[in-house]
Amino acid sequence: MDDYDIQLDVQGAGDDAVVLVPGMDGTGLLFYRQVPLLASRHRVATYALRNTATTMDELVGDLSRVIDAVDAVGRRAIVVGESFGGALALSFALARPERVSALVILNSFAHFAPQHRLHVAIHGLRAMPWGAMGLVRRATAFRMHSPHTHRSEIRRFLALTARASQEGYINRLRILTRYDVRERLHELRPPTLFLASERDHLVPAVSQARYMSERAPGGVMRILAGHGHVCLIAPDLDLAGIIHEWRSGISPES
Repeated sequence: MDDYDIQLDVQGAGDDAVVLVPGMDGTGLLFYRQVPLLASRHRVATYALRNTATTMDELVGDLSRVIDAVDAVGRRAIVVGESFGGALALSFALARPERVSALVILNSFAHFAPQHRLHVAIHGLRAMPWGAMGLVRRATAFRMHSPHTHRSEIRRFLALTARASQEGYINRLRILTRYDVRERLHELRPPTLFLASERDHLVPAVSQARYMSERAPGGVMRILAGHGHVCLIAPDLDLAGIIHEWRSGISPES
């Protein structure tokens, strides 16, 4: 795994491997509510993104090695990516489709627009003392989370994301300035579930999911009613149940 610590954690003992790809924070820690639910049916892996990665190709290579570690025989997995992790998961599925048995994209996009928001964020993060990031997260929590997420879960979210790296954030924002898979969505081979939170104020999740599902050959869209961008820690979001329901409708040949 090179010289970086992926902080790989694998739980469960099911036949299918599931790899959860982190979002912009890169820690892989925000899947904590979903891992036990998924582990009842699958072998579930979480990991941390490489903070020094400056290209999507580097992150695609890291994800490939994570799948090798989780499924050394079949070398395939159900790949689940949220937000930035969704962009990485899409890039991985396009680059190495044989490694993906199914793809789940949550609150993500084929291209981030408007691009000037990325450049403003990069400039702001470079200028801001990193210790102030916690204040920013607390100030924006009401717009980021599902409205019914308990305060204790939001406090845990803030504590976990405090471990995120400034370097990693900036590098991932820069990667998004060069990310655009809009013209390649028709090439997606794995069956793909696009999940979109109805109240996502960070990205236009619903319109992006509709755009992507209409262009991906095996694409299906589902709206998460009443949820915000950070929905995986909400009390009523069961990713395992959603995936099971979706996969049950996929023919064995898919």
